[in-house]
Amino acid sequence: MRRSGRPSLRRRQDVDTPDSGGMTRLGRKTAETGINFTNTTRFSRGLTFTRTHTLCGQSPTRRIIPQTSLLQENADPQKIAFLLRKQWTLYSVTPMYKFSYGNLKEYSRLLSAFVATEKQKGLAVEVGNDLGIKVILSTLLGLRGTDQDQAAILVQIALRSQLPFENAEDKVVWSGWFCCISGDDLSESVPEDFTCLSLFLANGAESYTAIVGSWFQKTFDCYFSRLTISPLNLAWMAAMWTGCKVDSYMAATELVFSVPCIPQSLDISYAIHPEDAKALWDTVQKTPGEVTQEEVNLFMDCLYSHFYRHFKIHLSATRLVKVSTSIASAHCDGNIKILHSKHLIGVLTLLTELAISQIQ
Repeated sequence: MRRSGRPSLRRRQDVDTPDSGGMTRLGRKTAETGINFTNTTRFSRGLTFTRTHTLCGQSPTRRIIPQTSLLQENADPQKIAFLLRKQWTLYSVTPMYKFSYGNLKEYSRLLSAFVATEKQKGLAVEVGNDLGIKVILSTLLGLRGTDQDQAAILVQIALRSQLPFENAEDKVVWSGWFCCISGDDLSESVPEDFTCLSLFLANGAESYTAIVGSWFQKTFDCYFSRLTISPLNLAWMAAMWTGCKVDSYMAATELVFSVPCIPQSLDISYAIHPEDAKALWDTVQKTPGEVTQEEVNLFMDCLYSHFYRHFKIHLSATRLVKVSTSIASAHCDGNIKILHSKHLIGVLTLLTELAISQIQ
C-alpha cells in the first residue's frame, strides 16, 4: 500500500461549514429542527411490532450485496440525476396511515397552503389561493429493490417566478423524498391501511423540513426521527463501497476521525488511493455477494495498522465520523451525498435498513 502522506489535522469549529472543493471542518450541529423527533417504538394508531434487528449502534454480522443495482426501465433519468451529488439529511419515518398515491395532486394543494401559512407566521390562508409557494408531490419511478417496494415519492417546494414571461420556471428551494428499498420485512408486518416509506431524505432549509415533516405527521399519523450513522455502520459503508466497481473516475477513499481534545476537538483526514483500497478489500473479502462483520473489522484494522506504521497514531482510539468514496459520502450526523446512479439502489437499501432498525 502506498504511503498516504501526512494526515490532514483540522481543529473542529462550533458549526458546520458548507461543502467546498477542499476538506470541510466537521462539527455537530446543536440546533434541532421544528420536527418532533420523538424516539418511539409505537406506530401510529397504536400499532406495535417486535424488534427483529440488533440493538442500537450495532449491525448485523452479515449483509448481502444486492444482486442487481440497476434502476428499473421506467426510471426518469432527469429525476434520478436530480438526486445525485446533493447533500441529503436522513430521517426515519414510521408507516403512514391512509396515505394514497391517487391523491398526490390533492396533497400538493393542501401542503402548499400549509407551507404558506407557516411561512406567514400563522396568518390565515385560504386553500386554493395563489400564495407564491407551490408544492409538488410526484412519484420517483424506478427506485425499487424488490417488486414489493412501494413507489418512492418526491416532494418539492418552489417559489413562483415573478418574471413576466409565460414560460418562466419556478425556483425549487427545497426538496425531499420518501422511499423504502428492499423493506419487505416491515411492509409485510403492517396492515393494509399503512404505507411504508421508512427513509426520508431532505435537501434545503431546515425550516421547510420542519414544516413538511409536521404536515405529514399530522395528516398521516406518523413520526419523523433524525437518522444518525454510528461509527460501526460508517465502517461497513467504507468497506462495502470500496468494493464496488466504478466505470468512471475513482476518487480516493477518505476517512475522517474525530479526536477529543480540549478546548476544541481535532479531526484527522486519512485518504487512501482507490486502487490500494480496492486491492486491500479484494484480499479481505472471502465470499462474493456478501460482506461479514469479520471482513469489515479486518479491512479497518489493516488501514489502522498502515496509518500507525507511518504516523504513530492509533486511529482505533478515535471516532470515525465521515466516509467518502467514489460511490457516496456519509457523515455520522446523518448527511449523505450519493455520487453514482449505478449504485443508487445499493446505497438506499443499506440506508433503508438503518431507518427501519431505528423505528423498530
